[in-house]
Amino acid sequence: MSDPVVAAPRQGLRLSLTQQIILGLVVGVLVGWWMSRMPAESQQSWDKALVVVRDVFLHLIKVMIAPLIFASVVQGFAGTGDMKKAQRIGWKSLLYFEVVTTLALAVGLLVVNVVKPGAGVVLDTNTTQTTAALAKPQTLDQIVLHMFPVSVIDAMARNDVLQVVCFAVLFSMAVIAAGEAGKPVLQFFGSLTHVMFKFAGLIMKFAPFGVGAAIAVTVGHQGPGALLTLGKLVLTLYGALLIFVVLVFGLVVRLARVPLKPFIRAVREPFTLAFATANSEAALPKAYENLEKVGVPRSIVGFVLPAGYSFNLDGSTLHLSVAAVFVAQAAETTTGIHFSLREQLTMMLMLMLTSKGVAAVPRASFVVLVAALESFKLPVAGAFLILGVDALLDMARTSVNVLGNCLACVVVARWEGEFDDAKAEAWSLSVEKATPPPA
Repeated sequence: MSDPVVAAPRQGLRLSLTQQIILGLVVGVLVGWWMSRMPAESQQSWDKALVVVRDVFLHLIKVMIAPLIFASVVQGFAGTGDMKKAQRIGWKSLLYFEVVTTLALAVGLLVVNVVKPGAGVVLDTNTTQTTAALAKPQTLDQIVLHMFPVSVIDAMARNDVLQVVCFAVLFSMAVIAAGEAGKPVLQFFGSLTHVMFKFAGLIMKFAPFGVGAAIAVTVGHQGPGALLTLGKLVLTLYGALLIFVVLVFGLVVRLARVPLKPFIRAVREPFTLAFATANSEAALPKAYENLEKVGVPRSIVGFVLPAGYSFNLDGSTLHLSVAAVFVAQAAETTTGIHFSLREQLTMMLMLMLTSKGVAAVPRASFVVLVAALESFKLPVAGAFLILGVDALLDMARTSVNVLGNCLACVVVARWEGEFDDAKAEAWSLSVEKATPPPA
């Protein structure tokens, strides 16, 4: 008689990190909507608790940024032993950044002139709001000077990504020049990079809670009324970003022969984190890890990804063009003075320069927008009007910033002839097999 068949124990529902983050996002939106309907006192107590959860997650993310960037850049660059390669990667990255951000400005300008979200919006020209407390956007000479830190400890303490990258590149060159004496230093930074990735893995387990809290606070503060007041502007920006991603990024993917399915699997977690938290730093550790797994060498990820945080902010750049022309359209409704296409193009040229220093300025996009409006004698009240829905706009532009920087890493790797297609395909298949089937 044959032995009875023993049924295998049923496994509990297992969700991937992406699914957990999306679940946290959905729950956070529902909690935020529920909070927006509460009395002010009750909402405040919930708000305090959720802000603590959100900020704990963001603090844990931020604490690893400087050591992770520094260690990975040193290991990647010094590990090649080739200074010429570092210079080559640098100029290729900057060239790509300039082309793509210019296209972002162009797409934003085209969409906002077609949709005209500012038409019919009346501004309060007697507003008492002031820009005196805002930092000023940096000029070109200030941007160049800012790249080089007075103290690397101070740069790390402030999480100034650009300064950390510049110091790390120079330090890598010194390690290469040191020869045998530099090998123990290189080994140390290799071990530190490995440890920081493990640290990032631990923090990511907390991501669904941090994401849920962040989006709940945003929705709770804004409420559904914010979408109704400036809904056309919000939809215009989201639509322009979608067009930019499909057309410009789609063209880049085709020209650079980026393997689409592995790339999407690599960026979906960083993209979701950036969207939910409106914080690009939250996505950086996971972007680092996944881009290496998908076939981009560490030497390229270590330079291109952090540098892109200062020079390749595609979403923020597109937002600036949409927001600036929105204010110009509203100003025409209010004052009757037409802001011509020629003046718009002149403003876009100004934004091309000032947006490059956007990452080094507190409340970056808002500061650059105010500076542009003041330069062209447009009412600053328009910027403060936009500030009412800036949290919703920030989620979209931040996630596109992260997506654009991830794509830049793959493009530069392909340009260098170092992108590993076989590794990308193998990793994508392993992720597909590991993903639990839908219930």
